[in-house]
Amino acid sequence: MKLIVNGETRDVAAHFLDALLTELQFEGDWLATALNGELVRSTERPECLLKEGDRVEILTPRQGG
Repeated sequence: MKLIVNGETRDVAAHFLDALLTELQFEGDWLATALNGELVRSTERPECLLKEGDRVEILTPRQGG
């Protein structure tokens, strides 16, 4: 399925948001996720069904100055 992840078109096998994070090797409870502009809480990710063309944003903290 094709999704837009952080502005890039990606072909993925995952159908749920938690599986997408695993597939893309994002780990940790400190991630923030949004689907089509709406925040998705970590507890909602296992039930968050993805559809062709969805826009997913995955935010991670960065260090630096």
